[in-house]
Amino acid sequence: MNQLILAINPGSTSTKIAVYRNVERVFIKNIKHDTSDLEQFDTITDQYNFRKDIILDELLKAEIDLELISVVVGRGGLVKPIPSGVYAVNNALIEDLKIGVLGQHASNLGGLIAYDIATSLDGASAYIVDPVVVDEMDEIARISGHPNFPRKSIFHALNQKAIARNHAKTHNVDYEDLNLIVAHMGGGISVGAHKNGKVIDVNQALDGDGPFSPERSGGLPSGALAELCFSGNYTHAEVKKMITGKGGYTAYFDTNDAYAVEVAAKKGDEQAALIQDAMAYQVAKEIAAMSAVLEGHVDGILLTGGIAYGKPIIEAITRRVMHLGRIFIYPGEDEMKALAMNGLRALKGEAEVKVYK
Repeated sequence: MNQLILAINPGSTSTKIAVYRNVERVFIKNIKHDTSDLEQFDTITDQYNFRKDIILDELLKAEIDLELISVVVGRGGLVKPIPSGVYAVNNALIEDLKIGVLGQHASNLGGLIAYDIATSLDGASAYIVDPVVVDEMDEIARISGHPNFPRKSIFHALNQKAIARNHAKTHNVDYEDLNLIVAHMGGGISVGAHKNGKVIDVNQALDGDGPFSPERSGGLPSGALAELCFSGNYTHAEVKKMITGKGGYTAYFDTNDAYAVEVAAKKGDEQAALIQDAMAYQVAKEIAAMSAVLEGHVDGILLTGGIAYGKPIIEAITRRVMHLGRIFIYPGEDEMKALAMNGLRALKGEAEVKVYK
């Protein structure tokens, strides 16, 4: 099969692209964007043509035959909450990506650029896959304790789903037949309860739920946070930054580099060792909570993301949750491969192509 799959993953200051032929990656590029280039645009959507032209230029330089591209799959953005899956880019999706129905983020450009490139090619299709707003939560999981604050499903859906499916395939079982707990540990940390192919509960990893991480504060004491908000010492933007961006390791050590904290701990830095162990402690607590969600029927606990390379973290988590189920380590993440392989599943008819409404 000579057909190619183009994956597009726009980030705040970069755009990653990759080209696959079947399961083989034939090209990958992380395009860095100068801040000065992006500052000329008033909104994220205004960056659309700028980024698309750079992508096409890089493909041209790499001598990729665009006419062989059958699928263009973009990172899903902040669209309406939707079930997991592969979605064809249609007019409704395009409109919600343009206006940022749940917020403005560079990932909103993924589907827009995918659609534009695909429609310029003969017979190519455009999709998005498992955006961060994938929502399969049970109704009981949405209850927070106050009607003004319903719990929301915002998490690392793309990697969690890809790791869970790959785990199932490796063990010759269907993902839909398993109960799994997946802990994605990167700049943010999300821990999901996967029951028969659906994430029925997960901490809202973006802005204030679950374990702290290298750059997020996780769940904070509510009363103390309310006092700080009305102290007059901080702006709304500053408080938001404390929660996401300058929380966790960044707040304690002024770095979001988990490996640097690990090295400091190994060299005898007691504070580094304590905070590192506290993060593992909180991840373990969240895993235990998801075990309760699954009523103790856990077929596997999957630890993934960049932090899963850290031996002390993995050992600390394992020590606390090994009684709950068998633990599997899948370090790192490969969002480009996850995007491309979902595009391949759609191309082969192995995945239902869903309609966004």
